[in-house]
Amino acid sequence: MDIILVPGFWLDGSAWDDVVPVLTAAGHTPHAVTLPGMEAVDADRSGIHLADHVDAVVAAIDAVPGDAPVALVGHSAGGGLVYAASDRRPGRVARVVYVDSGPFAEGQAVNAELPADVVDHELPAWDAFEEQDLAGLDDDLRARFRARAIPQPGGTVREGHRLSTDLQRLDVPTTVIACEMPGEVLRGLMAEGHPFVAELARLHDYEIVDLPTGHWPMFSRPADLGAAVVAAVAR
Repeated sequence: MDIILVPGFWLDGSAWDDVVPVLTAAGHTPHAVTLPGMEAVDADRSGIHLADHVDAVVAAIDAVPGDAPVALVGHSAGGGLVYAASDRRPGRVARVVYVDSGPFAEGQAVNAELPADVVDHELPAWDAFEEQDLAGLDDDLRARFRARAIPQPGGTVREGHRLSTDLQRLDVPTTVIACEMPGEVLRGLMAEGHPFVAELARLHDYEIVDLPTGHWPMFSRPADLGAAVVAAVAR
């Protein structure tokens, strides 16, 4: 199957480099997406909006020849992008896989309070993250991550997602790969009706599988992440 890989903040398509060989070895065709404004550190991000990133994922779906189904894999904020893309192309998406992420609801933003004058949202210092975020990232991996980090377009941080009134997206089979927050915790939040997982709770066909590590499993456990994606697609 064609598998479209969408990175989270501060990363381009190369974030998936250590995951791609696992998918290829399983017979799949991976497509790692570099989103608009994430091509280089010095790219112009002043005119990049959240809709441009959703459009890029939709374009990746449309670029797969014929009517063959695809799988979408979204990490972190990329989860909102693949969900919005499945809303636009529900008939083409065989499965959505969220990597330490989940679907974003109508109007939901990563940080709506990010000041309007922030064009380049830089990777914060490590002490700005929780300990569980960084699990599995030793000093070498952190240094390599920071060296490759690209500023996130500010518009994609503060703008809310827009979804259609067509609810076919709720029928798309879904896998959540839970990393820093165990699946048991996610299920508990869903049972409580927590807004963080409200959209996930609306889905008609989903599973939650655990891959214990920090927020960036493509760096800390790439082979295991690849195997989890392969297993999800097989289902």
